[in-house]
Amino acid sequence: MAVKIRLMRVGKKKQPTYRVVVADGRSPRDGRYIEIIGQYGPRQEPSHVAIDDDKALAWLRQGAQPTEQVRKLLESTGVWERFKAERPKAAARHKPRQQKAKQVKPVAEPAPAAAQAPAEESAPAEETES
Repeated sequence: MAVKIRLMRVGKKKQPTYRVVVADGRSPRDGRYIEIIGQYGPRQEPSHVAIDDDKALAWLRQGAQPTEQVRKLLESTGVWERFKAERPKAAARHKPRQQKAKQVKPVAEPAPAAAQAPAEESAPAEETES
């Protein structure tokens, strides 16, 4: 199951507000969700963003993928930076696989006698001009 963190539209016509929810990626935008982790009100001045940091971090650690807009909201609240700060620790635990070196065949070189002959002929001509 692909779990996503995304926005769910609520509110009246022409006055949208959104819930930040964790949902299965296959469910519709305003359909079933697993958990509500925050709210976003874009029409307020300044925009209202309230996200439960602990719940969001827990879902990100479990592999939930935020949508582009939710990622921007997480960056504005500082949750995304906290999550990224944890990532190097997880990467250090896993040893990267060593790639096998590919053997490269040498390219056939032209015959040395044919390559040297024109170079020798042009070299004396340049010396005489100087």
